[in-house]
Amino acid sequence: MDMSVDSPSLGAAASRSRPAPVRPAGRLPGLDGLRAVAILAVLAFHLDPRWLPGGFLGVDVFFVISGFLITTLLVREHDRAGRIDLLGFWTRRARRLLPALLVLVPSVILLARLVEADLLVGIRRQALGALTFTSNWLEIAAGSDYFHSTAPQLLMNLWSLAVEEQFYLVWPLVALVLLRVAPSSRARAAVAVALALGSAVLMATRYDPALGATRVYYGTDTHLMGLMLGAALAFAWAAPHRAWTSTPGWERARRPLLAGSGLVLVALFALLDESTPWTFRGGILAASLATTLLVLGVVERPGALRSVLDRPVLRWVGERSYGLYLWHWPVILIVEADLPWAARSADGYLWSRVWCVVVTVAIADLSYRLLETPVRERGFRGSARHLLHTIRYAGTRTARAVWAGVVVLAVVLATVLLTVPTRTSVEQLLDANSAAAQPSSSPAVPASSRGASPTPGASASPSRKPAPVAQTWAMPTGAEIDGYGDSMMVGSVHALRYYFPGIRLDARSNRQWAEGLSVVTKRGDANRRAVVLALGTNAGTDLERARATLDALGPDRMVVVVTLHGRINRIAGDNAALRELVAGRDNVAMADWDAALEGTTGQLQSDGMHPSLVGAHLYAKTIRQAFADLSTRHTGQPVTLKELPVP
Repeated sequence: MDMSVDSPSLGAAASRSRPAPVRPAGRLPGLDGLRAVAILAVLAFHLDPRWLPGGFLGVDVFFVISGFLITTLLVREHDRAGRIDLLGFWTRRARRLLPALLVLVPSVILLARLVEADLLVGIRRQALGALTFTSNWLEIAAGSDYFHSTAPQLLMNLWSLAVEEQFYLVWPLVALVLLRVAPSSRARAAVAVALALGSAVLMATRYDPALGATRVYYGTDTHLMGLMLGAALAFAWAAPHRAWTSTPGWERARRPLLAGSGLVLVALFALLDESTPWTFRGGILAASLATTLLVLGVVERPGALRSVLDRPVLRWVGERSYGLYLWHWPVILIVEADLPWAARSADGYLWSRVWCVVVTVAIADLSYRLLETPVRERGFRGSARHLLHTIRYAGTRTARAVWAGVVVLAVVLATVLLTVPTRTSVEQLLDANSAAAQPSSSPAVPASSRGASPTPGASASPSRKPAPVAQTWAMPTGAEIDGYGDSMMVGSVHALRYYFPGIRLDARSNRQWAEGLSVVTKRGDANRRAVVLALGTNAGTDLERARATLDALGPDRMVVVVTLHGRINRIAGDNAALRELVAGRDNVAMADWDAALEGTTGQLQSDGMHPSLVGAHLYAKTIRQAFADLSTRHTGQPVTLKELPVP
């Protein structure tokens, strides 16, 4: 996203307003600091969502700042020249955005190929979106999920850059019409506010928790409110005299309003997350409104807010925010893939995150000083001439080596793009297992399951009537178990059949509780006397449907509910909700997959979510232990579980 927009001095506008210090030309004090706050929030969220659940709202802070600055530049040019040089405007945007982007895309593709080929799945689409500023729409069409993606997307963060660039292409035309047609700055601001509210309403009404947030979060039409609120402030700020900033009411409200806006933004960063419907039904709008007031507080006059945000360290970070945003996400993915051992301990994980920050800051600083600033000052032609002159000055041998290196890198890049995998290794495993995870693939049923001492009287076939307690609560055989699950169960299908021969599985990737309820209800009395439920990893626990699923199974079946695992912020809350739901049901036990993974190594695939071949056996044994505990709870008879060798 364009975080390097120059802050106009606003000198012309300031001269028409209430007395205020003359602002120097160049960047507006304080806004770089606000950019720094935004990029630090986004960085914390992407390093680990648990650190700052609502850190993704930093993107909306950038949107407001960009909307304000771009519209201010357009208004100033129109006031000064009576026109807007659209070609000049778009050329300046290209100078700011393209140099770093054109270095980023090939660099991270080549680095990712050296480290982990899985990172390149879908990279042709992502690179096309990055270079045409259509990433958001291409990812929507591809069914990508920003918050719950199980496959890494190397250029996922560029969706917001696409939204801003689409804004830069269209908004100057709209602003030009408003400047010529709308009778006053107030009317222009009202149009921008109406567009912001319309976008917020679209986001709120089109958001469906069952379908995920991708469409409303990525969509330019549904995520326009921050840009439009910034534009509205620019129109209002450009109004002659700005009498509203001199009223006694504003003087009384100014400090508490700005302090409240800061507190609201911090609270939203800390409390909102992607699983909260209110994030998309007012939360993003609230963050945008709070940011708009903070921008006003920064530009309106010198004060404590501007003083804090204009500190050198924040200004330094803000100036490099574009490079930090571009590079941080690919760096995180590449470091994770290159240092898989780091996730095995808390200390290793923390140090890997520190290393991500160090690498990102170093690259962003080099990009800012050696690439972005020179191109911005010299232009594309001037920069090209300077580069060619430098190469020629270095001597013929060096020049030949440089051009040979460029050709080799181009050939390697083309080869990589032509040979990238279409599926990650995890997806290939799930594809291979998917057929075996369907009911029709269940093998013939043996009399008893492996690894458990048979209990006298245990039934080998489901019964439509409640069975006697001794029969109902005995350790079930595989022939007596139904398994309903998502990709965690699909990835563990062979281990489940190993420990529970004859188990009937009905699992598929991305299955949520709504579909699980439908399948369980459809099967009705044909459900076996023991059931495993492992649903909702991607979208979370739908308590209403989870409760309805348990109700549909009734109190006479043995039911095991498997907890979720992942570094998604909501996992702890989802598991707590599941435990609370299970606690009041005597026939239900928890298989705590999340707890079983604590302190272990090698149990997960490279995505940090799905079980590895070894982890699949731990997954199955965790379920087996839950059934044994449930049986013992009701019969009072310990269940002896045989330790089977992992094949």
